[in-house]
Amino acid sequence: MRLDKPKSVSEALQQFLDRYPHQKKLRQGMVLAKWGEVVGPKIAEQTHDLYFQGSILTCVVSNAVWRHEIHANRFHIAKRLNDSVDHKVVQELKVVAK
Repeated sequence: MRLDKPKSVSEALQQFLDRYPHQKKLRQGMVLAKWGEVVGPKIAEQTHDLYFQGSILTCVVSNAVWRHEIHANRFHIAKRLNDSVDHKVVQELKVVAK
């Protein structure tokens, strides 16, 4: 007879992620997927080419005004991204204007 309590889906997923061999890449992918939700539609429309270099998330914007705006809020954005995946994935947010 089994006396274990059933696990919630989020608890089971967290246990899976903890054992998954490529969890860093998976969590980085989760951060990229949540970018628009976290930063909002205005910033999401202005950013493109999001990618990780190690634990640095780089986003490319089309002009210097948006680069300055996002750069000024980079610590807040990084914290919200990390909070959205319950893990410190983004150590730094780098903003590049091209």
